[in-house]
Parts: sequence; structure tokens; C-alpha cells
Amino acid sequence: SRVVREVHGHEAWRWEPSERECGVKVLLLGAGFGGLELASALSEEFGDEIDVTLIDRSDGFVFGFSKLDVMFGRTTAEAVRHRYADIVKPGVRFVQATISSIDPEARRVTTDAGDFEADVMVVALGAEVDPSATPGMAEGAIEFYTNAGAFAARDVLKSFEGGHVVVGVASAPYKCPPAPSETALMVHDMLAERGLSATSKVSLVMPLPAPIPPSPDASAALLKAFAERGIDFHPSTMIASIDPERKVAVTAKGEEIPFDLFLAVPKHRVPQVVAESGLCVDGWIPVDPYTLETRFAGVYAVGDVTSVGTPKAGVFTEGQAVVVGRWIIDAVRGRQTEAMYDGTAACYLEFGEHEVARVDIVFAPGQPPHGSLSGPSEALVTDKMKFGGLRIRRWFGRDWRPY
Repeated sequence: SRVVREVHGHEAWRWEPSERECGVKVLLLGAGFGGLELASALSEEFGDEIDVTLIDRSDGFVFGFSKLDVMFGRTTAEAVRHRYADIVKPGVRFVQATISSIDPEARRVTTDAGDFEADVMVVALGAEVDPSATPGMAEGAIEFYTNAGAFAARDVLKSFEGGHVVVGVASAPYKCPPAPSETALMVHDMLAERGLSATSKVSLVMPLPAPIPPSPDASAALLKAFAERGIDFHPSTMIASIDPERKVAVTAKGEEIPFDLFLAVPKHRVPQVVAESGLCVDGWIPVDPYTLETRFAGVYAVGDVTSVGTPKAGVFTEGQAVVVGRWIIDAVRGRQTEAMYDGTAACYLEFGEHEVARVDIVFAPGQPPHGSLSGPSEALVTDKMKFGGLRIRRWFGRDWRPY
């Protein structure tokens, strides 16, 4: 049933679970930051009293920052993959499966491992990249935003003999907004370490007007780092096409940028199964910005798959999952909750030269976003490692260091 009440000036709902011998059923679609945090929170609260099914087509989780660690030779692909089979949590079952349809009205999904339905469903399937949406990108560029793409890029970079490297973003929004800047700085370091600086150049092309618009301090620090390293920055510029034969990138304004190696951030979109589900409006899932509820009762969505208004980054997804977890827990316990999503998060930013910065950002609903910068410093390298280690301990129950 659905009980509507006013919460902080807007309409919210309180879900009352159906009676079942097996307890409350929860479907978590996607095992990234959102699905893993929710599975952990619900298991921690209920143990075997709840029936949580966590579905993902992959066999393991990889942090976004670990892709760059592999790409630039700090560690191996195997060392950064956390296998879902290792999750041992009371009340939680992991199913590796590809979802072929989502019925939000019935809270039911069809997969190649069978059909699943629940009292509550949380869609956390993230955003996918689509190199084919930009003419020539699939043929003429190296995308590094998927696990496979980043891991393959390691060998490409290892054999690169110098020249013009362009890090280019096809369109916005895109996951982990700092990542293109980090990549440009890390490419510079790699070229310098291999003695290729004199014959090489790095350019960063992105549609945003600044590297990190919500944090002027972070953007200023990055622009200073670019200037010191001779990295060309092209703001407010989208890549419209790539000519693989001529090795030229063409911007939306018709300008041509020649390259020897193009590292691409392709256009992002929701997974096709989400697009076909009836959940989306204008390409993304709209949600209540405070509760993350969709227009379907008992169905939430968190993270990159939504249009909630925060950056598409795991730390924001995790914060949203915490709020959804609180709503589910309090509803099952028969309590009213005041848990509201406040849009706060912190992410770490690689500055190269063995330094890391931390950006604290607030995307509060209905307010202009703002952020602050700590660092860059060598001390924050340790903080970033702790960030990863704490989450792997919570989600997978074991110790881990990024590299």
C-alpha cells in the first residue's frame, strides 16, 4: 500500500510491505556503488529476515579510479577486480545475469537466469558509453571509460612512442567529471618518465566551461597544473566526429584537431533495457530529489541512471543508496523516516607527480552547486587508498589496497 504524507514541503511516500513467509523481498538491479551499499546496509539491519537479490551482468566490481591505476601501470586488472561470488552477507543473494526487461509497475524483471519480482526494486544500472554515437570514434579512438577499454589502453600507452595525445569528451553528462583531467595529467607524467616530453604534446578537450565547474578552486588548481605542464585545454568544446584515416578530431564548431593517439570519453546513455522500461524521461530516470523514488510505487533509482542533478559518480550514488536504504529499513520497521538526500559527496582527484586532491561538493536540490578543494598533496594519496579499502571491507568483507 502507499501512504502519502508531506516531508520537508514535498510529497513523499511510505511503503508498507506485503506479508510473506520468506520476508520482505528487495530487488537491487546493478552491483556498483549503489547496489553494493544497499545490499550491505539491508543485510546489516535485517540479516536473514530480508530477501535481497542483487543482479549484475558482470562477475565483479571495479572502482572507477582503479581503471586509471591499471591503465597507467600501477597495478593489474586482476588485482582491482572484486568478485561478487566473494560476497557473503546474510539475506543477500548475488545473481550474475543479463536483464532483458524491467516491469516497474509489477516490480519484476526478466533475465537469462529467470524472472524475479519483489516488494521494492532499486534500479542502479548506471550509464553506458556509446562510441558509435560519434562518427569514427569506435574506429579511430581508444575509449577508456569501460573496464575492458581502460585495461586495453594500458598496452596502447605502453607501446606509444610519442606524439600528440588528445583526451577528448564527446558530450555531457559523463561519468566521473574529473577523470578526463586526471587522464591528461597522468599521460603527461607517463611521457615525461619515458623521456618523450620533447616530442610529445597533451591536449584536453571537453564540453564543460571549466575542469570542475562547481568548484572554482579545484578548476583553478587544475588549470595551473595544465599550464605548468604545457597541457592545452579546450573548454566548452565537444567532439563531433573523428577521421581515423587522417587522424583528426572534428569539434562541433568544425575545428580540426590532429592527433597521434585519441583517448575518448564517448557519449553516455542509459542501458537499453532501462530505456525500454518506461522509467525514463528525456533519456534518464527522473526521481524525487530527496527520496530517490521514481513515479512507480516501491521503485527507486540511484546513481548514473537518473537525472537527479548530481554528477554521475560513484560517491554520489553511494550517498543516494544510503538514503534509499534508510527509507526501506524504516518502512519495514514500521517507522517514519526523515532521511533526505542532501547531494553532498567528496571525490579524490589525481594531480600527477604522486599527488592527490580532495574535492568536497554539494549539489543540494534547488540550490546552486558549490565545492571546495583540499590539496593536492602526497598525504591525500593515503586518504584515497583508505577510501577504497574501507568500502571493500564493508562490501566484500576483506582487506584491500588500490596498489
